[in-house]
Amino acid sequence: MSAWPTEIRLAKDRRTLHVAFEDGAAYALPAELLRVESPSAEVQGHGPTQKKTVPGKAEVEIIGVEPVGHYAVKLTFDDMHDTGIFAWDYLRELGEHGEAKMQAYRDALAEQGLSRERVKRG
Repeated sequence: MSAWPTEIRLAKDRRTLHVAFEDGAAYALPAELLRVESPSAEVQGHGPTQKKTVPGKAEVEIIGVEPVGHYAVKLTFDDMHDTGIFAWDYLRELGEHGEAKMQAYRDALAEQGLSRERVKRG
């Protein structure tokens, strides 16, 4: 079943993307989840064993939302990551399974000795 959105709206604080679908399902997707689960090759790699764990994105913001045809949006984040194309079905999947994906992300960070917090320099 294809998921068709009726609304895609970025919150004023740029940390949440609100997505509603024609069947009534609606999700508030955190920018951090969208960034660390970006469908880009930079994050997902070119196969299931190549997925990267991206640290330091707890405070990431979405600075751009652009439509891609009639099937997706391209998100630009304040760390300038902009290569992920988020298809409607993928946004729906993140809405339905976002908590589990965030827990798996937190677990992967802990395993690798990484943090959700941005590294302060200087």
